[in-house]
Amino acid sequence: MNELELKLLKSLAHQYPNIASASTEIINLQSILNLPKGTEHFLTDIHGEYEQFNHVLKNGSGAVRRKIDEVFENSLSNRDIKSLATLIYYPREKLDIVMQEEDNIEDWFKITLHRLVQITKRVASKYTRSKVRKALPGDFAYIIEELITEKAEVSDKEGYYNEIIHTIIRIGRAPDFIVALSNLIQRLVIDHLHIVGDIFDRGPGPHIIMDTLMQYHSVDIQWGNHDIVWMGAACGHLPCIATVLRTAARYGNLDTLEEGYGINLVPLATFALETYKDVDCGAFTIRYNTNYNTKDLDLDMKIHKAIAIIQFKLEGQVIRSHPEFEMDDRLLLDKIDYERKTVHINGQDYEMCDVDFPTVDPASPYRLSPDEEQVMERIRQAFLKCEKLQKHVRFLYSNGSLYKVHDSNLLYHGCVPMDEEGNFKYVNVDGKRYCGRALYDVLDNCARKGYYAKNDPVGMKRAQDMIWYIWTGPNSPVFGKDKMSTFERYFLKEKETHREVKNSYYALNDSEEIVNKILTEFGLDVKKSHIVNGHVPVELKKGQTPIKCDGKLLIIDGGFSRAYQDKTGIAGYTLVANSHGMRLVAHEPFESAESAILNESDIFSDSSIVETASERILVADTDAGRELCDSIKQLENLLQAYRDGIIVEKQ
Repeated sequence: MNELELKLLKSLAHQYPNIASASTEIINLQSILNLPKGTEHFLTDIHGEYEQFNHVLKNGSGAVRRKIDEVFENSLSNRDIKSLATLIYYPREKLDIVMQEEDNIEDWFKITLHRLVQITKRVASKYTRSKVRKALPGDFAYIIEELITEKAEVSDKEGYYNEIIHTIIRIGRAPDFIVALSNLIQRLVIDHLHIVGDIFDRGPGPHIIMDTLMQYHSVDIQWGNHDIVWMGAACGHLPCIATVLRTAARYGNLDTLEEGYGINLVPLATFALETYKDVDCGAFTIRYNTNYNTKDLDLDMKIHKAIAIIQFKLEGQVIRSHPEFEMDDRLLLDKIDYERKTVHINGQDYEMCDVDFPTVDPASPYRLSPDEEQVMERIRQAFLKCEKLQKHVRFLYSNGSLYKVHDSNLLYHGCVPMDEEGNFKYVNVDGKRYCGRALYDVLDNCARKGYYAKNDPVGMKRAQDMIWYIWTGPNSPVFGKDKMSTFERYFLKEKETHREVKNSYYALNDSEEIVNKILTEFGLDVKKSHIVNGHVPVELKKGQTPIKCDGKLLIIDGGFSRAYQDKTGIAGYTLVANSHGMRLVAHEPFESAESAILNESDIFSDSSIVETASERILVADTDAGRELCDSIKQLENLLQAYRDGIIVEKQ
C-alpha cells in the first residue's frame, strides 16, 4: 500500500472508525446494488408551457397511472381509477371539489386513504427504507413509514393499520395526509428527471418551470439554444438581451419579463412610443395566445420593431468583431438601398416591405443611437440585478451542461455538427479548431466563463460573444442550421430567403454508422447505448418517426410548445426509462389544469416500447452502481487495513 492509498483510507476511517461500521456500510451498499434501477423521465423543448409541463411531471408520463393499474386493475372501475389518478396529480384542488360534493366524507376518506397507502407501498418497494425515509414529508414521516412498512411483530396488522387511518380521520388530518401521500407517490414514481433543453421562450411561464425544477428532488439539464440565449442575457450580453426581448415581444410574452422576473421595461416602452410614434410597424405582428391583452397590441408592435432593429445592430457589432464566426452573410443593414427599398443578399436584390428605420444611420448602420444606448444600458443593469433571473441561471449552470453521458445514454439538445460526408465539422474557438466531443467541451467551458470569469473582463467578454454564437452560429451544436433568417422573415416576401438549411447531421442520422460514430466519439458502447435528442420537432403528420436506427437514436421533440402543435400533430414526446426498458410516450394537446381536475382528463395518450430489457436492470448496471462498487472496494480495503493493524480501530 503506497502513501497516497494509506492517506485516503485514513480519511475514510474518520467516517467508518471500526470494523463494525465499515462492515455495516459494505452490507448496505452491496444490497442496494441488487435493487431495480430507478425510473428516469426525459422531457425536452418545453418552451414555457408550464401547465402542460407540470401535468406531465405530476403523472410521470403515465407512470403514475400504470402503478394504479398494477394495484387496482381487477378491483376498481376505470372511472374510479381516473378519479384516483386525478387526486394524486392535483390533491388539494380535487379535495376541494370532493369535500363539497361527497355526502359521506368519512367513508370517502377511509377508502381513499387505504388506496393511497397501497399505491405508496408499490412505488416505495424498489427503494431502500433509508431512501424512502428521506423522501417522507416531515409532518407525517413516522405515520407513513408505519403504514407502508411490513411489521412482523404486529400480529393483527389489519386492525393496527385501520386504527391509524381511523385516528387520522377522527382528528381532522385526513385532507393533509392525502396531500402528503399524493405528493410522495409523485416523488417516488420518478427517481430522476432529465430536461434535454429549451425551457425558455414562446410559452408564458419559463420562470414557473424554473421554480418547479429548483424544488425537484433530482434533475439535470442539457442546455438548448433558447436556454443559452437567456444565460447570455443574464451575463449582461447586449445582443442576447435584445434577442430575449424581441422573442418575448413577438410571442406576446413581455409579461414574463416584467411580472415573472420584475424587469422594468418602461424605458424600452417609452423609447418605442416616442421614436416609432408615426412609424409603420405592420411587419412586426404579435403571435399572442388566448391570455394576451390586445389593448397592448399597438405598443407591443412598436416595442417589437424597436428591439428588433437594436438586435440587428448589436449582432452586426459582434459579427464584425469575430471574423472567425464566418457570419458575414448576416450583416444586412449595410446592404439596404433606401431609395430603391431593396436589400442585396447573395448576389441578388430583393424588395423590402419596410425600410422605415428612424434610428439607422446608413453611413454607420450598426451603431446604436444615443437613445438606444441609454435604453439598453438601463435594461442590461436590470437583467444583471434581477435576483430571480440570476438564481435561475445559476441553477442552469450548476445542474446543466451542453451534453451528458448517463447510464449508456448520450443526451444533447441539438446535433453533433457534420459535413455532408459525415465528418465532424470544425469550429474556430479562440484561434484553435475543435470538432465532435471536444467542440461540446470547449463551448461548455466558454458558456461558464462568460458568466463566472469576472476577474478576467476581456476573456469574459469574448466568452459572452461565444455564448451568442452558441445560440445562433452556423456550426453551433445547439442551433444546427446555416443561419437564423430573422431579418428575411420580417422584411422579405420571398419564401426562399426564409429557408434555414439544417446541418447535415439531420439528413445522416438515419444511418446506424453515423449514430455509432457519434456514440464512439463520446466513449459509449455502440451495442447498448442510445442518443436522446431534442430541438427539431418530429412531424408525425408527415410520417416522421422519433425512433431511428432501431432505437439507438430517440428524437423526443414532438411539439410540447403550442406554437408547433399544428405542425407536429401531437403535444410532445417524453421518454421513460425504468428497470424493464424504455418507453416513448406521445401526448395529446393539453387543455388546462382546471379541465384536468374537473373532467378527470389526462394527456397521456399513447406509448411505444423502445426497448425491453432481457433481464431486469439493477442499480449495479448503472453509473451510480459503478460508483457504489468503487466505494465498496475502498471500504473492503479499509476493513483489511483494520484487520492487518495498519489502521487502528476506534470505538
